[in-house]
Amino acid sequence: MNSTKYYSRFAIIAVLVLGSFVASMGFGTAELDFANVWQCLSDQCQRPIYHTILLEIRFPRIIMGFLAGFALAAAGALMQNVTRNPLADPYLFGIVAGAGLGATISGLLPQYLQAFSLPLAAFLGALFAVAIVVVIIMNNNWRRVEHLLLAGVAVSFLLSSITSFILYFGEAFASNRVIFWMMGSLARADYQALAWIVPVVLSCTLIALLFARQLDALLLSDESARTLGINVAKLRLMALVICAAMTAVIVSYCGGIGFVGLMIPHIVRPFIGKTTAKLLICSGLVGGCFLIWVDVIARTVVAGQEIPIGVITSVIGSVFFLIIMRRM
Repeated sequence: MNSTKYYSRFAIIAVLVLGSFVASMGFGTAELDFANVWQCLSDQCQRPIYHTILLEIRFPRIIMGFLAGFALAAAGALMQNVTRNPLADPYLFGIVAGAGLGATISGLLPQYLQAFSLPLAAFLGALFAVAIVVVIIMNNNWRRVEHLLLAGVAVSFLLSSITSFILYFGEAFASNRVIFWMMGSLARADYQALAWIVPVVLSCTLIALLFARQLDALLLSDESARTLGINVAKLRLMALVICAAMTAVIVSYCGGIGFVGLMIPHIVRPFIGKTTAKLLICSGLVGGCFLIWVDVIARTVVAGQEIPIGVITSVIGSVFFLIIMRRM
């Protein structure tokens, strides 16, 4: 793809993202037309309550939805390039299962500690799951990329079983709270959470872009990359840690949101190409845009209630997955 065509398509995606930010602020329980939204964005809110609704409630939620979609889609694109497997997804490495186990264990702590401990425990649980996968693969000397995926699936089942065991014998209220959290939600969005998420997502993306040329060499084959002087095992481990960090920080605040990392790179790749830098950035932007509108649907489709966004992405993603399988 030549540069002119790429920049024109990148510009379309950028406009789509900007339009989604502005348009999605008009949707919610409180009825606000787009004139009110525009007035508040230009610092001319007619009523103080509009300022609170838009800038203190909806805006951080939209930012978190965009970052969650960006991180999950970018991690999915990175994993698919690194493993050369179109079905690779960061959730296959047991990250959600590990985060769920951490959140479940935090439910056993005293009530006054749980609000703080749940995201931290989920984050540590996600990293623990990835650490197990890495240890298994390193002992196997990274002989086959397929082992990476199989190890992740096995770890996911193992940690999910432990979580189910704890929930079965746990206190009912705490178990319900953890189960709802595992279905995914942006209800915990606030500026404090964004202060943790933004540096992780930004730094991981920049590191991946710095190694984009080496990652592109992996698209050919491991042997080709080695002939170029690339340490394939270290590069693949670095990519896995980047995906784990981005996914874990999103899961720890937003819960389980599946299939974004699988779907979005497949949608973007035919229009942008396979090279890592372009695919990662454009997948991230489209993924962020996608999750903004999934959250709008979750907040508005049923009056007075919020549907977990993980339920919506799972419905869409499972149908998408079956379509991919049929074409393979």
